[in-house]
Amino acid sequence: MKIGMISFWHVHAKDYAEEARIHPDVEIAAIWDENEERGRKEAQIREVEYISDLEDLLNRKEIEGVVVSSPTNRHKEVMVQAAQAGKHIFTEKVLASTEEEAILILNAVKEAGVKLFVSLPRVYDGYTEAVQNLIESGELGELTQTRVRLAHNGAIADWLPNHFYNKEECQGGALIDLGCHPVYLTRLFLGMPERVTAQFGYLTKKDVEDQAIVTFGYRNGSYGIAETGFVTTHSPFTIEIHGTKGSAIYGIPDKKLIKKVSEKWEEVMIPTDKPSPFSQWVDHIQTDKGTDENLALALDLTVLMEAAYQAEKTKSEVVINPR
Repeated sequence: MKIGMISFWHVHAKDYAEEARIHPDVEIAAIWDENEERGRKEAQIREVEYISDLEDLLNRKEIEGVVVSSPTNRHKEVMVQAAQAGKHIFTEKVLASTEEEAILILNAVKEAGVKLFVSLPRVYDGYTEAVQNLIESGELGELTQTRVRLAHNGAIADWLPNHFYNKEECQGGALIDLGCHPVYLTRLFLGMPERVTAQFGYLTKKDVEDQAIVTFGYRNGSYGIAETGFVTTHSPFTIEIHGTKGSAIYGIPDKKLIKKVSEKWEEVMIPTDKPSPFSQWVDHIQTDKGTDENLALALDLTVLMEAAYQAEKTKSEVVINPR
């Protein structure tokens, strides 16, 4: 399958290009980038054609799919255009910054009959499956609280690109980028909440938040906490799941899952990771499988992100309207 790379704006674009390079059934045929200098450089490195006009790339019949790693504020424009051109789409999270834009993308994809897959990688990691199995087994009882934290030092160690602090392009800061992972995992474990609150920090005085905490409230009285940031050097990725009968903890500090449902903590076996989102996208195209589960989670992520930013902006609780 020949694919086109649409932008190397996102830090993970090079990772997806490498996945494409090593995948036995995929070949990068061309590159387009809103930053022509960057695009030409990436095309030269990969010895593929650089196409200066996006419409030209999308009109190439030999190109079956595209990887979209463009600025978040261009997702709707680019993906609707790609779907209308009949191209399968793999994209970096978030799907869009608003529910309205996300639905426009999903409708365009459905109408065109193409496969869209959103990169939500931690959904498919073994520890997530192990946590879900614990929840579904009932061992922990009724869930009362979850906490998921993912943070790094990109803003203080200066390894994130400067455009990651561009509010217009990113539509936010640490939360809409790295914070996606704790948010979609919280949604996976607890479902969609009724209420959302948020608190942002601006430690480095940039135009966007460099750390954030979001809380999700549920009808039954349980709640979820999602934490993220660009200003923490040694913060481990952690998951806490607490219920009326027991608790489970991952990553504090080692990459182990432990549970306590009786007198002592026990280690829980973690299954093998599922294939990467990129590999799953290719497989869904080849086998004509639907991507409804991935897209439903991606849409919910967009809804929760929009609510969190609205909550912080208004300094108030935002109610999630059931769909």
